[in-house]
Amino acid sequence: MSISLADLPKGGTGIVLEVREEPMLAPPEHTQRLKELGFLPGEAIRVVAKGFPSGDPIAVRIGGATFALRRFEAQLVAVAPARANQT
Repeated sequence: MSISLADLPKGGTGIVLEVREEPMLAPPEHTQRLKELGFLPGEAIRVVAKGFPSGDPIAVRIGGATFALRRFEAQLVAVAPARANQT
């Protein structure tokens, strides 16, 4: 099962499956930028915080870095959420 990173709850963890190209959400440069930052298949990811009240921006930890993504950028990242007993 995959969901977008934007749908992963605060404190949620998962594995990056892919960065989707969604021209209606963002230009291709955004997809490339996310890949260059390390949002690559197989990377573990954790949602550190979400802005209140809209959930924008979203702070995520991937590898040894923390990034703040806008909601539309997080929607480009497909993740497999970790099951509760695996975290």
